[in-house]
Amino acid sequence: MAVDDLTLLDQWCAGDRAAGSELFRRHFEAVYRFFEHKTDGELDDLVQDTFLACTRGRETFLRKSSFRTYLFSIARHMLFAYWRRRTSHPQTVDLAELSVASLSTSVGTRFSQRQDRAALLASLRGLPIDQQILLEMYYWEELDRDELAEVFDVEPSTIGTRLFRARDALHRSLGAPPGLDAGPAAGIDRERTGDLDRWARDLGRSEPPSEDD
Repeated sequence: MAVDDLTLLDQWCAGDRAAGSELFRRHFEAVYRFFEHKTDGELDDLVQDTFLACTRGRETFLRKSSFRTYLFSIARHMLFAYWRRRTSHPQTVDLAELSVASLSTSVGTRFSQRQDRAALLASLRGLPIDQQILLEMYYWEELDRDELAEVFDVEPSTIGTRLFRARDALHRSLGAPPGLDAGPAAGIDRERTGDLDRWARDLGRSEPPSEDD
């Protein structure tokens, strides 16, 4: 029977490196995907720092949520710290309102050659970072509203409003009027996309690099 994540976390903190390796194996892909389109590099360092931070913050983890949501919460803080280090006025910058595209000096990313996927990822990078995180967690990690509330440290009732606004912003970025499917205005094939939520989920996932890359 597989050992649960929280038990592995306790074992890792007690010095069991094999337990840490198993946690890393289970969640590496999701954490890598979290950072992949929100930074200009340093992906490996950010992933490793996120896992290490989960051991340092173990005493403050109340275990009301899953290890997975705890890990994403840490990853969000790591991402904000990453961008604050790259701004000239880190104390005053509001990362909940700024987008990756506005912060980045290089828009080079690992975009797929597929036009639809490139359009989605470019649009997500143009949203405020918290909206980008919210949509990616909702579409690609399939977190429910209670889990998203844990990641963002807000009440679950707040998440519904945030999701509505984030979806609307993504619609607008893709060139579709609010309430309509994303379509040809953004160079996207309506017959293949259909509903925006389904389309985003289908296109969103990407493979992390192999150890041979």
